[in-house]
Amino acid sequence: MAPLSFSSRNLFSLFHKPRVIPFEYLGQHSSALYSTHIVGDTPILVRDFIHKALYDPNVGYFSQKSASVGVLDRSIKFNQLQGRKAYMKHLDKIYKQSDVSWFTPVELFKPWYAHGIAEAILRTTNLSVPLKIYEIGGGSGTCAKGILDYIKLNAPTRVYDNISYTSVEISSSLAAKQIQTVGEVDSHLSKFRVERRDAADRRGWGDVNEQPCWVIMLEVLDNLPHDLIYSENQMSPWMEVWVESKEGEKLSELYRPIQDSLIKSCMEIVHMPDATAGGSRVSSAVKSIWAKVFPKPRWCWLPTGCLKLLEVLHGALSKMSLIASDFSYLPDVKIPGERAPLVSTKKDGSSSDYNSYLDAKGDADIFFPTDFLLLEQMDHYCSGWMKQQKDDTSLKRGKKRRTLSLGTAAFMEEFGLPTKTRTKDGYNPLLDDFKNNKFYLSVPTHNIK
Repeated sequence: MAPLSFSSRNLFSLFHKPRVIPFEYLGQHSSALYSTHIVGDTPILVRDFIHKALYDPNVGYFSQKSASVGVLDRSIKFNQLQGRKAYMKHLDKIYKQSDVSWFTPVELFKPWYAHGIAEAILRTTNLSVPLKIYEIGGGSGTCAKGILDYIKLNAPTRVYDNISYTSVEISSSLAAKQIQTVGEVDSHLSKFRVERRDAADRRGWGDVNEQPCWVIMLEVLDNLPHDLIYSENQMSPWMEVWVESKEGEKLSELYRPIQDSLIKSCMEIVHMPDATAGGSRVSSAVKSIWAKVFPKPRWCWLPTGCLKLLEVLHGALSKMSLIASDFSYLPDVKIPGERAPLVSTKKDGSSSDYNSYLDAKGDADIFFPTDFLLLEQMDHYCSGWMKQQKDDTSLKRGKKRRTLSLGTAAFMEEFGLPTKTRTKDGYNPLLDDFKNNKFYLSVPTHNIK
C-alpha cells in the first residue's frame, strides 16, 4: 500500500486506541514473568516482554491508563456536516469534551459500522439454524448493540428470537459497560452475555462445539503479542530474540537458536527455512561471499499471539465463521523488520514514536500491522488443511475455509450503508480515511475430511 499522506497519519493517530484488554498470554515460557518489573533476572521472549509492557496489572500501558474506551453520547450526524474540515472540527470538539484518548471506528461510525458487519453475517450464514455470535474484546458493547439492533429490525423474527451473542472479555470494567450498553434495549439482554475470561485459554471454551457460529474480532489483532527473530547476515541462520535486563534498568536483546514451538510454527507457515539450507553449492558460495562483503542484518516479526488464538478458536469451534478488522499498514514505523510495530505514546494531546520497542516500559502503546495474507495462511494452517497437504501430498484435498480480504471502503460499499457517513460535499470519512484498514472474512467449506 502506498504511504499515507500527512493528514492521514494524523487521522490514524486520532482514531487508533487500545480497544480491548486482550487475553493473558499463555505461551510455554509464561511462568514467573509477571513481576513488578518488565524484565526480571531471567530473560524472556519478545512476545512476553510486549505482553508485560502492555498488560501487566502493575506496570502495563493499558493498566496505567486512566481513560477507558470512549463512548459517544449520540451518533455523529454526518449528513449535517459540510465536509472534511467540519468533520475534523467536530471530532476535535468531541475529544475535548470527552476527556478520553481514543474512539474506535465502530464508535465513531455507530450504528452504521456495526450494521455493515451484521449484514455481512446475515448474507453469509445459514439462517435455518440458530445464529450464535462470539465477540472477542467487545469494548464498550457498541458493536454488539448495533448488530442486535440490525438483526431485530432486518432479519426474520425467529432469527432474532433465537440469537445468542456472547462477549469474551478479560476486563471487568468493560464487561460491565457492555451489559449497560446492550441493555439500552430490554429485549437484547436475554440474548447477550459476557464471559469474563481469556479467549486464548482453551479451557475456557469447554468441549468442542460442533455448531455453526460467528467469531468477531474488531481491531484485536494489532495488540496481540508478537515474537522477533534475527539473522546477523544473509547467510546466517535465524535466531529467536529474548530480552534481558542488565545493570538494573538497561534492557538488551539476547539471541538464541530457534527452539520455541510457536516461532517454529510461524516460520513454517511463512516458509522461512534456515538461511543456510537449499540452493546449489555455487549459488551458496556466491551468497556467502556477498554476505561477507555486504553483511546485512535481518529482523522479522512473527504474529505468534494471533497464531495461538487461532489454534484455540479452531480447536474449540470447529465450524466457526470469522470476521476480523484491523490495520494492514502503519505509517512512519521507525523500528526495523518485516511487520514491525509502531511504538507510540501520547502526551498533552500529541503523539511521539519510539525508535525501539525496548523503550516501551509501560508508557507507550505497541501495535502491529496485520499481514492479511499471512493471516489467511495461519487460518488455513490452524484449520488443519495446510498440515494435511504437508503430511499427504499425494492427495489433493480441498481447502477447509473460504476466505476473503476487503478494504474498509469495499466492505462497507458491499454490506453497509455508505450514504449514512457521507457529508454534504461528498466527503466520506469511513471510506476516505481508512485506506490502511481491512476486513477479513473466513467461513468453513464442506471439505471436512
